[in-house]
Amino acid sequence: MRPATVEFLRQRFLSYYASAQVPAPDAFPQREWGFLFFSSRSDPRMRRHVGFGNRDELAEYLRTMAPAHVFFSTAYYDDPAAPTMAAKGWAGADLIFDLDADHMLDPRKTTYPEMLARVRDETVRLIEVLTAELGFAERELQVVFSGGRGYHIHVKALTVRQFSSAERRELINYVCGIGLDPALLLRPSADPDRGWQGRQRRALHDYLRWLGSIGEREAIAHLASVPGMGSGLARRVWERRDRLGTGEDDTVDRKLLRTLLSAENMAWRTRLKEESIHADEPVTTDIKRLIRAPGSLHGGSGLCVTRLDPRDLATYDPLMEAVVFSDREVPVEVARNCTVSLLGTDLRLTAGATRVPEAAAVYLCGRGLAEIGGGGA
Repeated sequence: MRPATVEFLRQRFLSYYASAQVPAPDAFPQREWGFLFFSSRSDPRMRRHVGFGNRDELAEYLRTMAPAHVFFSTAYYDDPAAPTMAAKGWAGADLIFDLDADHMLDPRKTTYPEMLARVRDETVRLIEVLTAELGFAERELQVVFSGGRGYHIHVKALTVRQFSSAERRELINYVCGIGLDPALLLRPSADPDRGWQGRQRRALHDYLRWLGSIGEREAIAHLASVPGMGSGLARRVWERRDRLGTGEDDTVDRKLLRTLLSAENMAWRTRLKEESIHADEPVTTDIKRLIRAPGSLHGGSGLCVTRLDPRDLATYDPLMEAVVFSDREVPVEVARNCTVSLLGTDLRLTAGATRVPEAAAVYLCGRGLAEIGGGGA
């Protein structure tokens, strides 16, 4: 990044933080803070182990330093500014779920608006799992648009604050469907369409429909290739495909399902993955994580990290509502052909000098797609 581009971004962020009201997280004095700054170097260093006594100290720091990225700890510490993790005195942590569109879609084949729409829908699904299946109250959930390609859910319930990494691992395993037993399909249930039993059933039915669509010969060849299946079991699956998983013959079904729905059966795994929630497992299990601060700006997009009411998420459009910069024109040199979608407008840009709205210039420069300058017409 050229020095002129670094200075442009820093000045724009300074202008934002001069008047922005960045909300203080709960238990503010117990939070560690971390910052990344705009730099022309390729390896920016994080400045962390920072603590603030009150919100005014944080606001002054932001107005003075204009960081590119602002984070605070999900953990609560006795001394958050201590220089080592061991000296901080861990006192608990919020439970965090992180959903990133990069884990669901290929950025090279998907537009940014498409990625944001997909990850928003996935976040809505996760909220449903957390409330309807894991028993958290909606008021205990804080939803945050990351400013980039995803959303964070902070679970503020006191019951989980002292959970260990292992206990958090159990929750994320449930959410992501890790370590599921295929025999779960056959357990008696008052509501077999609910929870993972229902998701497995839907995935199985989709898989069996696919087998039927490719024809007997190809289906049996596919089934026989599943480790441990063999031609005999493959034919039995084919013949029972309309009844498999219904519980009509539990003894036969259990044997078949454990073999058929193994981790090595990629066609099955693909369908089960479509029923899973694509949350980032390490974020949830990490009890000393730094997470983006609501009200701050994302240095890679210029969009605002925004706190949302869970009920507003389904209609939230960050490309309209998280934009904080103006539409005054700024000269840039675009590195390659690209499209920027902001404020309801799609800017289709070709490589070279041009002028774009300030909000688009911040986005392009933050993403490394342009440099300040050029002065195109």
